[in-house]
Amino acid sequence: MKDMGMGILQRVRAVSLKQVTIKDSFWSTRERNVAETVVPYQWDALNDAIPGAEPSHTIDNFRIAAGDTEGDYYGMVFQDSDLGKWLETVGFVLSQKSNRQLEKIADEVIDLLGRAQQRDGYLNTYFTVKEPGARWTNLKEDHELYCAGHLMEAAVAYYDATGKKKFLDIMSRYADYIGTVFGVEEGKKPGYDGHPEVELALVKLYQATGKQAYLELSKFFVDERGQKPHFFDLEAKERESQGKSYKNKRMHDYYQAHLPVREQKTAEGHSVRAVYLYSAMADLAAEYNDLELLNVCKELWNDVVRTKMYVTGGIGSSAYEERFTVPFDLPNDRAYTETCAAIGLMLWAHRLQQIDMNRDYADVMELALYNGVLSGISLDGKSYFYVNPLEVWPETANFRDDMSKVKVTRQPWFGCACCPPNIARLISSLGQYIYAKDEDHSELYVHLYIGSKVELEIGGKPVTLNQQTQYPWDGQVSLELTMDELTEFSISLRIPGWCKDAKISINGQETELVINNNGYAQINRSWENGDLVELNLSMPVEIIRSNPKVRTNAGKAALQRGPVVFCLEEEDNGVNLQDIFLPNDIQLDTYFDAGLLGGVTVITGTGTRSEVKKDDNALYTTQNYQRVPAPIKAIPYFAWSNRTPGEMIVWICSQ
Repeated sequence: MKDMGMGILQRVRAVSLKQVTIKDSFWSTRERNVAETVVPYQWDALNDAIPGAEPSHTIDNFRIAAGDTEGDYYGMVFQDSDLGKWLETVGFVLSQKSNRQLEKIADEVIDLLGRAQQRDGYLNTYFTVKEPGARWTNLKEDHELYCAGHLMEAAVAYYDATGKKKFLDIMSRYADYIGTVFGVEEGKKPGYDGHPEVELALVKLYQATGKQAYLELSKFFVDERGQKPHFFDLEAKERESQGKSYKNKRMHDYYQAHLPVREQKTAEGHSVRAVYLYSAMADLAAEYNDLELLNVCKELWNDVVRTKMYVTGGIGSSAYEERFTVPFDLPNDRAYTETCAAIGLMLWAHRLQQIDMNRDYADVMELALYNGVLSGISLDGKSYFYVNPLEVWPETANFRDDMSKVKVTRQPWFGCACCPPNIARLISSLGQYIYAKDEDHSELYVHLYIGSKVELEIGGKPVTLNQQTQYPWDGQVSLELTMDELTEFSISLRIPGWCKDAKISINGQETELVINNNGYAQINRSWENGDLVELNLSMPVEIIRSNPKVRTNAGKAALQRGPVVFCLEEEDNGVNLQDIFLPNDIQLDTYFDAGLLGGVTVITGTGTRSEVKKDDNALYTTQNYQRVPAPIKAIPYFAWSNRTPGEMIVWICSQ
């Protein structure tokens, strides 16, 4: 690891996916659903075998590029990335459980990738099939390096799962070729992709292969971004000089290229691109011990989570350019909040958590996971939201042109299908987000409360920890240790920021709860086989209010219990949800309904709504409407639109 002389960053390492087995009433069904339903379903989608769904043509594109068949390229310029994310999901699934049939399919696809790869190492079906003479001529828009990045990530995941190197070798060969094209040396392009992704993928490829050149190439792409003269301007002039059109006039901030990354203070532009870039910056800060770059990440983080993040952990409020806008501009009915953006926020949070140990990152990671991410997939795993609004009135969403991106039901697939395979790879890799280990200080961190077993070595001794919980519906967590001999180390448990009262006991004896500055309760002792730690996180219903600067939420409140944000749906509460009012003294109760939406906790109470007589047809009046009691029933936001389509709101009128 190179020391830049800017300070040594203390870093913990995520416990690898292979060391964690999820055994959880909430997540095991979802993990199994991805393996047994989502992966086969998405394979069918990539092969255009789902009636009524948007065609993908992804696999056919590779077959054409390989010369196995003839035809025309079809789809987005970044269609290859869908296969990359699907293969990465397969790698994660195989890390958990052997599946010979799935592995055989993946091996055949990898063989196809090998046949589609060009002699010099290049691998991209759009430019092989449709524009073979236009490689690297429009990096601003054509996603070449973005597609390469997703395939690199997939190769690393598949190698980690199976030990098979063929895919890793294919992508290493491609990365070697990319290294001959880009750089500061004479004859190379001083450029970078319009959509960050390859930067974080190259770090993973470096970690898997040990090849320093990949890490240096990632650093080059990050450091070159935003330098003047702007590469995208030079590229545009070159295209125009050759008589090629260049219609896109987006500003540099859309691509996070308005300034060199170390000078950026606020999150700008396309939200998914931004958090992918920031994730790579965090990786590089860790690998190069670069405190300056870490501080840039932290400043950008504060801008996002303090001024531009929804209560659901969604980011990117504008459908126009799928972008961040100005601070506190968080409309509900037009919230874009792309599923991929919430996933990217998790990726970034997880990386920062490992180099700047603080519960705030894990809190946001958890918030996004249970709300902004999970809302993107139906309970059966066969339909998806690209856009995740916090308020829906179907009549307007289905009619107004300025709300055309808002869908009232999840879709079976998309022409731009980045979100479905992205959410699949996130759920199938969830095990690596739960625990981390500081090998130097013999400390095991528990970031997320998910029923699971983790097997690892601490101080050279094997330790197994079994976590049991009914989270997120219940705040009771038990952690039982299994080991061969007495072992001294620390267990640090995240005490979520939403929890106002937490208790810890060891072997049935309550112990003093001491929360460190980083928001974790550290327990250091010599542990014996069978020791039991019990954590009790108080989980009342909380009434959440926005900073008054969030104008759209003035006079409104949201309901949250633990990490889960709730919403009202028309099916439970009738029409015109905007008219429902929560009094300050409302009594809110909860119960778990095992038969509803796969089993969820429900919040109930009594609010008020306007009494409108049948013969009252006045559009405006000087008379006050009577307020009458109205029972309310709130369900978790992630579960909305799994029943009869109708209205939905997160922010409810209140005092």
